[in-house]
Amino acid sequence: MATQEIDPANVEQFAERMLGALNDGVLCVLVSVGHQTGLFDAMAGLPPSTSEQIAQAAGLDERYVREWLGAMAVGRIVEYRPADATYSLPAEHAACLTRAAGPDNIALFARAVPLFGQAESAVIDCFRNGGGLPYSAYPDFHAAQAEQTAGTLEATLVDQVVPLVPGLRERLEAGIDALDVGCGAGHAVNLLARAFPASRFTGYDLSDEAVALARAEAAEIGLGNARFEARNVDRLHEAGSYDLVTAFDVIHDLPHPGAALAAIAGALRSGATFLMVDIAVSSHLHENLDHPFGPLLYGASVMHCVPVSLGQGGEGLGTVWGEQRARELLAEAGFSHVEVAQLEGDPFNNYYIASRS
Repeated sequence: MATQEIDPANVEQFAERMLGALNDGVLCVLVSVGHQTGLFDAMAGLPPSTSEQIAQAAGLDERYVREWLGAMAVGRIVEYRPADATYSLPAEHAACLTRAAGPDNIALFARAVPLFGQAESAVIDCFRNGGGLPYSAYPDFHAAQAEQTAGTLEATLVDQVVPLVPGLRERLEAGIDALDVGCGAGHAVNLLARAFPASRFTGYDLSDEAVALARAEAAEIGLGNARFEARNVDRLHEAGSYDLVTAFDVIHDLPHPGAALAAIAGALRSGATFLMVDIAVSSHLHENLDHPFGPLLYGASVMHCVPVSLGQGGEGLGTVWGEQRARELLAEAGFSHVEVAQLEGDPFNNYYIASRS
């Protein structure tokens, strides 16, 4: 058996890449800490300040804040001035790390790293023994996901997404029946219900935790036209009940996506629309090799999307099922007309507008 020669330069180059990944992985966890503790938001409103001043502004313990600031400084996320031992968050960085940034707040997505880490040992067991995981294996996942998507939904759903479907705004204003499958914490449903009070909105999700969050938000807003239930959307059994069905980044998580799409098709009335939002990727790995979010998407699939599908006895379709496979499953479900649109402010998703003949 021939021995493969090792190129020392390639070894060094790859080692540098892995060390960079290690540093950046730890930084992601600490960026999540900065988001959840409000440190980035506090620093955005301060001039160059000491660790004591920053801790006081954020209402946090100075010793922990000081060590966190050290990591942020060596990670080139905050700037440090040795002359007076002060730290500052450049405005250009605040535009990517604070709640004021809305959907551009990357710190929201950094939270995925520690969340997935909580399930690491359980996922490793799945590697060894097969099977999957329940949603309960991901503490706080629904709340974190709701926070991640809230900014994008609030910025785009009513004014940009709804107009993708010709005539939909007018129909919603007049009053129609709409269903959101896999509604999660229900923010999309509640936004639509508030914007279109003449329409009636329903949200289904497998998670009791998510449904509880959705109901709580609807009650806080005071909505009378939004309801939520914990239900398996593979078995809707609601033939011809809806004028609009939506699914926001959920179909690939379901145990049986094809069955769910067929059930959705059957639940639509004549002339109704299915609006499916899902990851904008190819179904072919070689076409995703240079995808700017490739590691994040495949990583999310390994750590969450495949396990939760398999955990329900499903097929494990995965996050990166891709446009080609999506079109195939939509056609098999009975959708004869499918258009795919994209929004300038949402690089993650495709917007599938599907209908039956």
